[in-house]
Amino acid sequence: MNYKQPLGLLLLLGFLFSLASEAQQAQSLTKKETSPVYLRVNQIGYLPEDQKVAVAFSESPVRGTFSVVEYTTGKVLWKEPLAAAPVKGWAPFSYYYLLDFTRLQQHGQYYITLSASKERSTPFRIGPEVYGRYHEDLLLFMRQQRCGYNPYLDRVCHQRDGRSMYAPVPDSTYFDVSGGWHDAGDQLKYLITSSNATARMLLAYELSPEKFEDQVDALGHPQPNGIPDVLDEAKWGLDWIHKMHPRPDYLFHQVADDRDHIGWKWPDQDPSDYGWGANSYRVVYFANGQPQGLQQYKSEATGIANLAGRSAAAMAMGYRIWQEVLQDTVYAQKCLQAARSLYALGKKQEGYQQGNSFGAPYRYTEDTWADDMEWGAAALYAATQEPVYLQEAKQYAQKAGTTSWMPLDTAAHYRYYPFVNIGHYALSQHVEGAWKDTLAAYYRAGIEHTLARGKKNPFAVGVPFIWCSNNLTVALITQILLYEKMTGDQRYHLFLLAQRDWLFGRNPWGTSMFTGIPVQGEYPQDVHTSVWYLTQQEVPGGLVDGPVYASIYRNLKGLHLSKPDEFQEVQNDFVVYHDDIGDYSTNEPTMDGTADAILIMAYFGVAGDDSQK
Repeated sequence: MNYKQPLGLLLLLGFLFSLASEAQQAQSLTKKETSPVYLRVNQIGYLPEDQKVAVAFSESPVRGTFSVVEYTTGKVLWKEPLAAAPVKGWAPFSYYYLLDFTRLQQHGQYYITLSASKERSTPFRIGPEVYGRYHEDLLLFMRQQRCGYNPYLDRVCHQRDGRSMYAPVPDSTYFDVSGGWHDAGDQLKYLITSSNATARMLLAYELSPEKFEDQVDALGHPQPNGIPDVLDEAKWGLDWIHKMHPRPDYLFHQVADDRDHIGWKWPDQDPSDYGWGANSYRVVYFANGQPQGLQQYKSEATGIANLAGRSAAAMAMGYRIWQEVLQDTVYAQKCLQAARSLYALGKKQEGYQQGNSFGAPYRYTEDTWADDMEWGAAALYAATQEPVYLQEAKQYAQKAGTTSWMPLDTAAHYRYYPFVNIGHYALSQHVEGAWKDTLAAYYRAGIEHTLARGKKNPFAVGVPFIWCSNNLTVALITQILLYEKMTGDQRYHLFLLAQRDWLFGRNPWGTSMFTGIPVQGEYPQDVHTSVWYLTQQEVPGGLVDGPVYASIYRNLKGLHLSKPDEFQEVQNDFVVYHDDIGDYSTNEPTMDGTADAILIMAYFGVAGDDSQK
């Protein structure tokens, strides 16, 4: 038998296969070597003394230097070798680099380029005024969320809120609970979130009163009324809390439920039907400290102290500001009386009341309350100087301790709301010595957990990516700022700046997490709101929910993308974000998250009329 011909054929086929394999490998290497490089910066920019670190990443190694270039002249003001990030990459990219130009403090507008590619970053600025008055944009978004009279839409809605359930009166009894704010892209109203939003705006004013101007009146019309706009907005919340607390022993906690979720709708033409016809009365739930739910989905409850304590804090803060700053004694006394009765309700029914759902399994699952009572007691002590409130604030502080989402990698939706214990800061203003040290240690313990998490990724972001992760980032920044005010200790300030930079574009998607900010930047546009869907008008200032674990995204009901994912190239199987109206889990702006962020935006912003955007 002749073997020569088959053997020669086999050798030839092997040679051809080898050539094809080498060509395929060469093509693969060429593709890898030319992989795009992504540059991520804080798109707003940096104060001169800030740490300034951009991030570059790619599928393949990047060599050479980076340059910081003056935007208008093309002049290179800073040049450094690329430094590999000291931690593993954020999938799907393997190579990350930290671009540190902290020592560049010259005021101006810049962009970053790499010597190894033509990639160019988003423009950004360095200067003392770069954060301008963006905090006022957040107030604009809050006015757009108003229920009752909405100055952004110039419409009046939901005037028949609401008819009661679970109250110590016959079901469907009418109570006037009109007003307040729509919670997010939906048109529900919650005391859980609104009490916090109100108190946090008052705190923002107390910490930075010089940062807030008077541009609109109480209704949001563009005419001054002698009151800083942040206080006009906070009073919108205070007035609604008064309605939700119509007598000393009554407290309501929620208006409407997920029967609201029936598509995009004008708030004054709401087709939702709660049993009294479309665009008519809506249910208002009484806080009775018991599980609630009018269909199969039941909330959990053990009391009402989370709602009562937080509302008492807002009212006590309102008393001091209206008494001492605005000199409106009548309204101040009304707030103080409400603060006392709300706090008493919380003491009587210690525990938590969660939000209610109707036809869907999603609700606010807050299950903490000692922090809220601590805040309420500390605020009442500041208002009255009555020793009993100080004593009880200390007791609640010890009960709350270090309880927080911060040590955890996951938690139920809004479980540890409002995500930072303001009570510890409020109490610290009235104690000294060991007590002050203890409160600072509570804050420090939580921050350390997030710092450890931040050291595991090249962006140094320290939060878990549960639903509304941006709220956690705002809470982390707030906790560090309050810790600094309590102690003067700046050890976490660079970590704080990394969280801030994450919110404004130093993240895998290269996007700001606030609508319309910065004006010329990449920010959420196709947001999950009726206003956007119906008007196609962008409302600046809204903080969107933010990135979530992909596992959460895949398991939530009713999610879909309405268009191709613009961030597909940088998505991974771990954490996702979509600028898409169909993704309510990552791209829905929230009222309370926005209100919480006013404090940190004012901290970085400027006072007076010296701002530039």
